[in-house]
Amino acid sequence: MTKLEREIIEILSKDCRIGAEQLAAMLNATREETESAIRGLEKRGVLVKYSAIVNLEEEEDECVEALIEVKVTPQSGSGFDGIADEIARHSEVKSLYLMSGAYDFAVIVESNSIRSVARFISECISTFECVLSTATHFILKKYKIEGAFTRQEKDRRISVQA
Repeated sequence: MTKLEREIIEILSKDCRIGAEQLAAMLNATREETESAIRGLEKRGVLVKYSAIVNLEEEEDECVEALIEVKVTPQSGSGFDGIADEIARHSEVKSLYLMSGAYDFAVIVESNSIRSVARFISECISTFECVLSTATHFILKKYKIEGAFTRQEKDRRISVQA
């Protein structure tokens, strides 16, 4: 990976709204060099998606998020990858990680109710023959998402008034 590519990744990971022209100016590069580097990063799968961090607690619509730990028996021939592909196909799944520890996968799901998360687990996840057990943790409140605080920090200075 080139120095320019590393710098582009660092800047875009903090603010994906920055365009190629502004990136080029920040990095003392031409727009063409910057656009070429970005296309290369996208083509190689290094830059996968540009997204906004959304604090769903500020929305009026209900949204339930859960972390589901899944213990499985790896499949002959495909190991964990085949199982991961099957789980990831479901629209409720927002993130999926292979983990070390007591469980093999951490699955982050999002739905409109606790009941629909329970239905997803019972009708989708638990139907795989390789699934040995699950543990579900509902996310109650988010304080920090992807490095960004979800609420404004309060001014901690002591007020000095005469």
